[in-house]
Amino acid sequence: MSDPLCPLCGRPIPPDAPQSRHHLIPKLKGGKGGPTVLLHDICHREIHATLTEAELAQTFNTIEALQSHPRLAGFLRWVRKRPPEFRSRVPGKRRKR
Repeated sequence: MSDPLCPLCGRPIPPDAPQSRHHLIPKLKGGKGGPTVLLHDICHREIHATLTEAELAQTFNTIEALQSHPRLAGFLRWVRKRPPEFRSRVPGKRRKR
């Protein structure tokens, strides 16, 4: 059986790769029972380092919308060149206030 694909970056998610579930609508904004997607942990952390919960709930609540965000699009171009098990620290909060 093949590894699941990260819907954000399109790379496989091997069993030993850090991974996490992302609520397309944040739990704090009404998405507790809503749809989730399995992502590489690095992809998930980049989403939350880039966008506020309100932005995620209102505008960036689909994979396509997340992929269209300028900063996330740049991150995706970069991370797609890395192996599926690649991990890196995302520095503290980098979103603009």
